[in-house]
Amino acid sequence: MAQQNAKPHDRMLVLGTVCFYLVAALAMVMANKWVLKETSAPLFFLFTQLVIAVWLFLAAHAARFLVLPLRIDAALMKGLFPMVGLNVVGLSFSNFTLKYVDASFYQVARGLVLPFTVLTSFTLLAARPSLRILVSCGIITLGFFVGVFLDSVPVSMIGIFFGVTSSAITAVHSVVIKKSLDVVGGSALNLSWYTNLLSAVLMIPVIFLAGEVPAVLELFEGATPAVGYATSYAESGEMSVLQKFVWGSIITGTLGFLMSIASLLSIKITSPITHMVSSAVRGVAASLLGMWLFAEVISFGRAGSIAVILGGSIYYTWVKHLESQSAPKPDASKYERVPLEDVESGKGKPE
Repeated sequence: MAQQNAKPHDRMLVLGTVCFYLVAALAMVMANKWVLKETSAPLFFLFTQLVIAVWLFLAAHAARFLVLPLRIDAALMKGLFPMVGLNVVGLSFSNFTLKYVDASFYQVARGLVLPFTVLTSFTLLAARPSLRILVSCGIITLGFFVGVFLDSVPVSMIGIFFGVTSSAITAVHSVVIKKSLDVVGGSALNLSWYTNLLSAVLMIPVIFLAGEVPAVLELFEGATPAVGYATSYAESGEMSVLQKFVWGSIITGTLGFLMSIASLLSIKITSPITHMVSSAVRGVAASLLGMWLFAEVISFGRAGSIAVILGGSIYYTWVKHLESQSAPKPDASKYERVPLEDVESGKGKPE
């Protein structure tokens, strides 16, 4: 009886977690695009997101909702430096990708995450992929090239460069997470907290080195008008760039924090197949929202590219499921999952 009563609860928990990820991830992408369309300071935008997430972590700690380690020493920073460095570069390049490409094309621009993950696992972890895994990666790669070279809608090659680079960094990031978890005692929550905190600190010199200080000053001085508006914001009734920046930072920073917390629940109760289905739905929904919110064009080539990438990803997940059924049962803390885009909020997720 106890087991029968627990099953509906578990199904509702899984459904709630997946729905939250869908809504939160879509809101993250759309809010980011909403701000990045009109600001010349994408790195400063990322910094504000991280700072808001850090403050929410501290508020949750003060309210005893979470218990966070507040100790920071040289050994901790040295151990987490590869993780934090990759996180900063990966999130920065992801923001630049979204700045230069349409929201509906974002999934295509970062479509090589899975092939890069397989390549990285083979190179760094000596994990030899099966022939069917290589076929799935080939399908995904084909979908990427269809979207880049056969799409009738003009595509920014700079955005493609940032997308491919951020995909490669995400793949390496998944390997570094394992070692970084050891530094914080194996706690994903502690890793998420330290990653957000140290990434925010590291972003300060990065902003100066990237030359964004003038753009930040213009943002606060109100010297940069919204693109396409000739009249003042007060006369047009539209939000200023600074107002969009502030609201976008609050929304995405809060969602990043909530997704960091929800990731702990997701790791325990969801499967790679569940993640793949939600990722497929999210990709299609992002394209439709981009078309609706930003008047983006979904051409036949772009739709075909997304379909091929999703097909290859679903085939990969099916193959991994079959291989896991035939292989000896692995340690639950080490099974490989298909990474969520995440979002990319700096949280630690085991492979």
